[in-house]
Amino acid sequence: MFSCVTKPGGRLLVLATAVLLPVVLTAQVVPSAKGSLADDSASKWDIFGGYSFFAPNSTVDGYSETKKQTPGPIKPVAFNVEKIGSVESLAYFFNKHTGLEFSSGQHDLYNNTNNAKGQEVGSSNSGLFTMQMGMIYRWREGRWTRWVHGLAGGVSQQGPDSQSYTPGETFTAGGGLDYELTRHWALRMAEGDYEYVHVNHGKPYLGSDHMDWEAGGVANMQGLRLAAGIVYHIGSRAQSEAVAMSCSPSSTLVYPGEPVTVKAEAEGLNPKLNTAYLWSGPGVTGSSDTATVATASLAPGSYTVRGEVMEGKAGKDGLKPRKTADCSSSFTVRAYEPPTITCLPNPSTIKPGETSIITATGVSPQNLPLTYNYSAASGTVSGSGATATFSSTGAPTGTVGIICNVTDETGQTATAKTNVTITVPYVPPVQHSQALCSIGFATDKKRPTRVSNEAKACLDEVALDLQKQPDAKAVVVGESDTKEKAKATQEELPTKKHKQLKVEQLAAERAVNAKDYLVTEKGIDASRISVATGKVDGQTAEDYLVPSGASFTADVAGTSQVDESAIKAQARKPLATKPAHKKGTSK
Repeated sequence: MFSCVTKPGGRLLVLATAVLLPVVLTAQVVPSAKGSLADDSASKWDIFGGYSFFAPNSTVDGYSETKKQTPGPIKPVAFNVEKIGSVESLAYFFNKHTGLEFSSGQHDLYNNTNNAKGQEVGSSNSGLFTMQMGMIYRWREGRWTRWVHGLAGGVSQQGPDSQSYTPGETFTAGGGLDYELTRHWALRMAEGDYEYVHVNHGKPYLGSDHMDWEAGGVANMQGLRLAAGIVYHIGSRAQSEAVAMSCSPSSTLVYPGEPVTVKAEAEGLNPKLNTAYLWSGPGVTGSSDTATVATASLAPGSYTVRGEVMEGKAGKDGLKPRKTADCSSSFTVRAYEPPTITCLPNPSTIKPGETSIITATGVSPQNLPLTYNYSAASGTVSGSGATATFSSTGAPTGTVGIICNVTDETGQTATAKTNVTITVPYVPPVQHSQALCSIGFATDKKRPTRVSNEAKACLDEVALDLQKQPDAKAVVVGESDTKEKAKATQEELPTKKHKQLKVEQLAAERAVNAKDYLVTEKGIDASRISVATGKVDGQTAEDYLVPSGASFTADVAGTSQVDESAIKAQARKPLATKPAHKKGTSK
């Protein structure tokens, strides 16, 4: 199965393999990009070379007699390690964890040969070469990579008494720990294996000089093999991993016009290759791992954004995808809520021709700009902002309905109503002159215009009414009888010729004397009392109370204003005392 190889030749072959094999593989496999350990993508090839220490616990059952003697059984011969050997391996990984490993090892052995009495009589060097293949499994945490493997293969071993190299079987099981230095280099800190070797050297036979017997026998070796060295990584398994992609929107529920971004998360990409993103969907734009959705033109409803990532390398024909992945995410555009409005007048009750301020309060749940307008059933409303002015000019009295409208920028409207009451203007009642008491002058023949004591009672009542109504006035209308009027008519002709003559105006004197009593005796302001003459036939004076707003001339017809500058009031003096024999006196 194996040819006999000398120790120096075998070591040279191992060294050449360890040096040249990375070069060959580097030429066939695209190298990983240079970088730090932040990129922890698993390698495709691992090449290991190092020293090992093999400590077998073994015996060889066989024959070893001196020359010219019949061969016979001897005590078992023990193998021990002479010195440190070397181990090499090449592993190819199908993915990040699992791979196929090829391994070789070289160790020098020696034996202590005992004679029949159990005494050591000498030693003989032997060589041990193994070639194995099996599965390897690894997993990495930060800078540390742990691994286990199981191998089986062939062995070439020299016998304990200088027998030629003999093939046999071997298998190995164990694991180790690597410390990652860079993307390409790692230290194998420790490798520990259990190794079993089985070699059958056969029966003894006559030596080449036909004098010695070559010892045969069966070697069963098992023991612990420890190794340490350098690992070289080639290639990257990231190229073989599946690319996964997920995407999520910044918000799943928006109003038209509110921004939406969709972020993509891609896994399994090869950092050495170019990456391109494609996005699709209503209003979607983007060329990187983030897309933007313009929602202003979208009607209310649900929408889906789809994204795709492509991994490839740039070429003459543009991007040539090697692997792709896609994702989708959804969001909902909801309709703007309509605005609301309330409106109030101030004041709510006005008189005809007056105005009222209408204040409207509009609210948009999404704070959209609002515009206002107003209308009234009668009158006019002016204003387009949150306040307007209602003018009642031209509007009938009563309740007037006013409508307030608000509209947002999407065209949605709201309406509120309010009322302004236009009251009937107050018209004060028409005041009329009131006839009070009447004064008689017929009893005093000597002084027909004098205010008598009986007349004072009437005038006192007139004064009391004027005091109760400070804004009222009084009018005293003096009268004369037919004889007095006829006499005054006769006196008018002479006065035209003789200006020193005067017409006796009894009616006017009676009115002036009554006023004088009210002013001088009762303290009434003279401006509140007017005097006039009437057409009644009698020696009297009528008293009238004229409230504020009343028109005496409209209420009492046939009177004439007295020129008070021409009529002098007569003082109320008693008559001169007459002789005692005459009866009756008058005041």
